[in-house]
Amino acid sequence: MKTIPLKDAVAMIPDGASVMIGGFMGVGTPERLVDELLRQGKRNLTVIANDNALPGVGIGKLISAGAVRKTIASHIGLNPETQKKMLAGELEVDLVPQGTLVERIRAGGFGLGGVLTPTGVGTVVKKDKQRIEVGGKPYLLETALRADFALVQAFLADYIGNLYYALTARNFNPVMAMAADTVIVDADNIVPVGVISPDNVVTPGPVVDYIISHA
Repeated sequence: MKTIPLKDAVAMIPDGASVMIGGFMGVGTPERLVDELLRQGKRNLTVIANDNALPGVGIGKLISAGAVRKTIASHIGLNPETQKKMLAGELEVDLVPQGTLVERIRAGGFGLGGVLTPTGVGTVVKKDKQRIEVGGKPYLLETALRADFALVQAFLADYIGNLYYALTARNFNPVMAMAADTVIVDADNIVPVGVISPDNVVTPGPVVDYIISHA
């Protein structure tokens, strides 16, 4: 794990990269990393996230700026910019039920090929998906999701990268930290090793590649 400046961390993310971004309607989203993506003019990103937040908030900033080519998300209903761009053919939107989305990310983080879920059986969700029966019940095979980068917001990070999250800001952050080739963390506080009790470590240090410095 290395501590690096914000601009250097984002400079590693190329145009066209797939990026998982933590947060739930902007809560728990690494805003500094999102803002730096915009400042550096990144383009053609595939953003995997729970939602697209709102215009001017979190991932919504990337949508409004035209930085996103495709989004894989469970909810876009509160971002009219996403809806307009989708209808105009400017943005590819892959809507995934929330529980299925988090399980696909979890599967990617734990080296699984996918998960079986009854969600979507008998609906349009089943299109192009393999149907498997287990114990006489139908399931859809949902393949695992991974990304080139995960952008994670934490409340505490220690000097070796262990992370602790604050309340509901935890949301998708821990599972995304397991499912990307490179994990970049923006922590509200960076503290000495031992300040975070071992029982409170949610994301272990070996998973984290970079923490944004506060200097």
